[in-house]
Amino acid sequence: MSQITLYLDDATQALVDQAAAAHGVSKSRWVADIIRKYAAHEWPQDCLDLAGRFADFPLCHESQAPSPADVPRVGF
Repeated sequence: MSQITLYLDDATQALVDQAAAAHGVSKSRWVADIIRKYAAHEWPQDCLDLAGRFADFPLCHESQAPSPADVPRVGF
C-alpha cells in the first residue's frame, strides 16, 4: 500500500478531521474515498440518467455552421 504526504492548512485539516469523524472512518480512508469519487474516469449515474431528457437540445450534427453568405461583411 502506498503512502502520500499532504500539506494542509489548519482550516483544511479541520475539515478533513470533521468529515472523517462524521462518516465514521479514518482520515486516510476518507481521503482515499474522495480521491476515488472525484478521480473516476466515468460519468456519475445521476448524470447518465439525464441523457435524452432534453428533447429540444440541439445536437452538434443538427446545427449547421454559417455559410460565408450568412456572415455580414464589413466594408473597407
